[in-house]
Amino acid sequence: MGLEKFLKESSKDVDKELENFFPKKITKKWVSEFLGEPEFSFDENSSQKAVVDPIWDFLDRGGKRWRPTLMLLACEAVGGSKKTAMPFTVIPELVHNGTIMVDDVEDNSSLRRGKPSTHLIYGVDVAINAGNAMYFLPLVTLINSSNISAEQKATIYDLYAKELLKLSFGQAMDIYWHNGHSEVTEQQYLQMTSYKTGSLSRLAVGLGAVLGKASKKQISALSDFATSIGVAFQIHDDILNLKPSEDWGKEIGDDIQEGKRTLIVIHSFSVITADKKNKLAKILGAKKNSKAEIKEAILILENSGSIDYAKKFAKDIVVKSWSNLDKALADTDAKKMLKEFADYVIKREI
Repeated sequence: MGLEKFLKESSKDVDKELENFFPKKITKKWVSEFLGEPEFSFDENSSQKAVVDPIWDFLDRGGKRWRPTLMLLACEAVGGSKKTAMPFTVIPELVHNGTIMVDDVEDNSSLRRGKPSTHLIYGVDVAINAGNAMYFLPLVTLINSSNISAEQKATIYDLYAKELLKLSFGQAMDIYWHNGHSEVTEQQYLQMTSYKTGSLSRLAVGLGAVLGKASKKQISALSDFATSIGVAFQIHDDILNLKPSEDWGKEIGDDIQEGKRTLIVIHSFSVITADKKNKLAKILGAKKNSKAEIKEAILILENSGSIDYAKKFAKDIVVKSWSNLDKALADTDAKKMLKEFADYVIKREI
C-alpha cells in the first residue's frame, strides 16, 4: 500500500475513533464517563452549543490526520500493535485542532480549511474555550484505559505535559516576533518551529514509541525525526502562504500581513539590498497592508532566492534525521512507510 492510500485509510479510521470517543451529540452517559457524576444539575444544551458543536464544525472540515498516522507508524516500526495504538490517535489529533482554533483567534485569521474561522462563527470566547477543551479531552483515553501499564501512562503524561509546554513557548516567540519586537536569527526561528510545530510531531511519535515499547535509542531517533518533520512542515507552510496550492484554505500572504519572521524572511533580510530590506521591514511592520503591498513583499522574497533556500533547508534537515532513524529501526513495512512519509513532507503534499 502506498502512503497516499495509507493516509486515506488511516484518516477514516481516526475519524471513527474521534466520533466514538467524542460523540456529536452529548449524552448523560458521556458526561458521567468523562466528567464524573454532576454534583448538582448539568446543562447539556450549553455544553452542546458552546463546546461540542464548534469542535465538530471544525473537525468535520477534514484534514489529512497525518499526526495520528505518524503515531501509528512509529508504534508499528518499533514492533508495536496498530490495534493497541488506535484508540490513542485522538490525542495528537484533538490537541492539534485545539491549537489551530486558538491560533486563529491569536492571529485574527479569517479563513481555516476553506471556511470562516471558528471565532468568527461562534465568537472569540467560545472558540478559545473549545480550543482549550481539546487540549484536555484526549487525556480521558489515558485515565480510562486498562490496556496499558501504569508506567506507560506516567511516561505519556510526562511527554504530553512537556510538549504542550514547549508548544506554548514556541507560540509565544512567534507572537512576540511578528509584533515587531525582535531581530530574529535563523537558529532562533528553528527553535521556535521545533517548539511550535515540532512538539505535536514529537508527541505523536512519542506516543507510538511508548505504546510500542521502543528502546531508548529508538525513542531518541524518532524524536529527532519528528522535530525535523515539524520544522520542515512549518517551512513549507510558510512557503505555501506565499505560493499556495489549489486547495490552500487560508488567505494568501497572511504571514506578511501578520509580520511573521519566517525562515524565508530571515534569509531574505541577509541577502537583499538595504532599500529592499527597509521596504520589506516597513510592510511587515505595518498594521494593515494593501493587496498591492503584500504582492510587492512576496515579489521581494521570491527574487531574493529565499524560497528556494527554505525548500532546500527543509529537505536537508529531514534527510539528515532519516539517516539516523534508518539505523535505529529494523526493516519493516512500517519503516518503509515512514520513509515515504519523510519524502512526502519534503514535497509538502500533505
